Amino acid sequence: MRKNKLWLLTAILTILYGSYVMTGCKDSDNRSVVSPTDDNSQFVTLTDIVPDAILEIRYFSTYNFVGQRIDGYEESTALLTKQAAKALKEVSDDVKSQGYRLKIYDAYRPQKAVDHFARWAKDLTDTKMKSYFYPDLDKSVLFEQEYICSRSGHTRGSTVDLTLFDMKTEKELDMGGTFDWFGPESHPDFCGNPETGEYTGDNSKSPAEPKRSITEQQFKNRMILRRAMLAHGFKPMYTEWWHFTLSDEPFPDTYFTFPVKQIK
Repeated sequence: MRKNKLWLLTAILTILYGSYVMTGCKDSDNRSVVSPTDDNSQFVTLTDIVPDAILEIRYFSTYNFVGQRIDGYEESTALLTKQAAKALKEVSDDVKSQGYRLKIYDAYRPQKAVDHFARWAKDLTDTKMKSYFYPDLDKSVLFEQEYICSRSGHTRGSTVDLTLFDMKTEKELDMGGTFDWFGPESHPDFCGNPETGEYTGDNSKSPAEPKRSITEQQFKNRMILRRAMLAHGFKPMYTEWWHFTLSDEPFPDTYFTFPVKQIK
């Protein structure tokens, strides 16, 4: 009986909080690589499956850490594998029942975009967006600290960066930080424990002086998104509250090359 209760508790915690966490660059770099392909036949335009998703595709715009449109983003749209899009539709239905909509910053990302990030990171003279996205970091550490990688889970097609839009206030839910902020303030465990949902207020990891913090409500808002994503088959990343990958992704070793544009 005790073992049965323990198994049930483990199953519930897995659904709520996830049994596996993405761990940055190494998660992608350690995978064997299937030859890159431009075959998009197993992908869909996300809004065909989740029509009420709000799109703010940052890498199609100039408001991102590079400060210009990123290579491979030909249209302001979001693409995902069919399996990931189906799971995200379940997330959307879940959060809509709570009064929210999904807002998408990025989904599938072609390899040429990742290559663009790498070229930018190597140019230490280009810091025009530093004050917006990495004010506490010297650009020279972006590879070392795994903010920039040579490969990305996004390129496998089942990863999405997103937040919640509050239908009552008609504003983004306040997560206490911006998408693509390079720093521990973006970590899901900043000021709290994502495994239990407990707010601790511990901002000791913040490198800023005075140290930055997030409020209890902002932490709880992050947890609303996290719980919904994990409950419908996604796993989180330990450094980014907005980043989730389908646990059972269909192409775990394939890095796609086709551009981001509507699939017809």
